[in-house]
Amino acid sequence: MIRFTVVTITYNAEAVLQRTLDSVLRQTYDEVEHLIIDGASTDGTLAMAETYKQRSDESESEHQVIIASEPDHGIYDAMNKGLTQASGDYIIYMNAGDSFPAADTLEQVVRRCRLNELPTAELPGVLYGNTDIVDGEGRYLRPRRLQPPERLTWRSFRQGMLVCHQAFYARTDIAKNLQFDTRYRFSADVDWCIRVMRESERMSLPLYNIGIVVANYMEEGATTKNHKASLCERYLVMQHHYGVVQTFLLHCWFVVRAIL
Repeated sequence: MIRFTVVTITYNAEAVLQRTLDSVLRQTYDEVEHLIIDGASTDGTLAMAETYKQRSDESESEHQVIIASEPDHGIYDAMNKGLTQASGDYIIYMNAGDSFPAADTLEQVVRRCRLNELPTAELPGVLYGNTDIVDGEGRYLRPRRLQPPERLTWRSFRQGMLVCHQAFYARTDIAKNLQFDTRYRFSADVDWCIRVMRESERMSLPLYNIGIVVANYMEEGATTKNHKASLCERYLVMQHHYGVVQTFLLHCWFVVRAIL
């Protein structure tokens, strides 16, 4: 059966972590590995994670919870640690404060994509879906402004990050060879998603639109708090992948569109 690795990055996240843990624990799909990669938290994060692991061990589910805590060099360094340890067929980044929208989200993904009917070599390179925005209490606010296209390619991100990172399920065997570029502080996820999609295209693997909301994303993340720096980095990422001229012209159009 298809196995998912969910990676949750934490650092002093006790205020928002519980709903993330609960949303993974209640998944009705059994083949789940949950890696909690902590950056040596000094609050109650680790105690919360250990309680969650005990609850998971005592439940009827076959979920496997692994906790690692040590200092890191930022969120993308921590994400690389999770990527290195991942053993599932697909890797999902569901960070503290983010959550699956329903108990059967992963079960629906498997069923809609008919994943358990495919040979491993024919599994899509990426599974992707929609995202809803929630507040700090986990309450629904609105759908994410940028929506995934019906047909996604690596060139699609010229229009912005059309698929939220939490709604981007990458084949682990592809992703392991494409670690996050830690030179970026806020936009390495954009670069990583593009590189995963490019490699999937090179391998002639499809990118499959799941067609449902697969992630609730907390609005006040690190990128939101550092919005200007994040936009500057994304511009550099786009220049790298799409060229200087095309990136400049596209951003001119973004400005005109915003004015109109």
